[in-house]
Amino acid sequence: MKPVRACGASYPVGGASCLRVGVSCGRVAVFGGGGMRVCVVSILALVPLAAVALIPPATAQDNQNKPAVIRVPDGGANGPMESIFIPPKPGAPFSLKLAAEWTRPMNGGGTFTLVNERRIVRDARGRIYQERWILVPKGGALKSIMNVFQITDPEAHTWYNCKVFTKVCEILPYRLTTEDRYVPPVGTTGPLPGGRGTRLVEDLGTSTVEGVETHGYRDTATVNPGVLGNSQPMVNLHEFWYSPELGINLLSTVDTPESGHQVFTVKELTQGEPEPALFLVPDNYKVVDHREEQQQN
Repeated sequence: MKPVRACGASYPVGGASCLRVGVSCGRVAVFGGGGMRVCVVSILALVPLAAVALIPPATAQDNQNKPAVIRVPDGGANGPMESIFIPPKPGAPFSLKLAAEWTRPMNGGGTFTLVNERRIVRDARGRIYQERWILVPKGGALKSIMNVFQITDPEAHTWYNCKVFTKVCEILPYRLTTEDRYVPPVGTTGPLPGGRGTRLVEDLGTSTVEGVETHGYRDTATVNPGVLGNSQPMVNLHEFWYSPELGINLLSTVDTPESGHQVFTVKELTQGEPEPALFLVPDNYKVVDHREEQQQN
């Protein structure tokens, strides 16, 4: 049985991405090599919607007599946001809300920040129910809504990815197990492979978060100029407070030049069995099984 280390789950804009398991956090994974790859579903960021909103709607007469007019601007970036990793750890049930705050710089100075909160629960069998809520501007009038929920079962090896707007649940294979040993993504102080930079890992001791004892770590990787197209040394920082009892980070901060500043905070944590109905697909959802085609790829 090999230990599994995971820095979080990637939720890109508009498509599927992958969680790198077995490497360290803060995008330092490019130096550490690969590991097991577990595909996860997307969470929709709002920024790209602005371009779509600028396209005026066509009238019925236009649709009959003219081809559609498509205006799509060049450029932009749909980068992933890293979230905390929830393993199927048995015997440690909980319910919580996870607050995410993602801050990135604006041209000419200043920042813009997106936020959301979502519910996550896990039962004693290691089954996990997670909601995905749309990221919205912090302090803005736009309200976040849930667009996806997911149910994973390590015993049945199933991953239900359910889209709220279409009421369709896709079944995908789930490969994590309750037999794996899940450990915090703690690296080692020293040079990065190939002389690409240096890494400093600090033990921050213990603290209590939401009434649960946690152990804190700070992982700082400094990439030498030119390694990743960077003209100056590039610093990637990940600080997190890990609960050995629950097997998850209760507070996590990621700060990198590529993704900006991200903070993930566990709120309203309760330990104990969640509502069993959360692990059932609603009757009004259509279920589409993609396991066979996924296993062939």
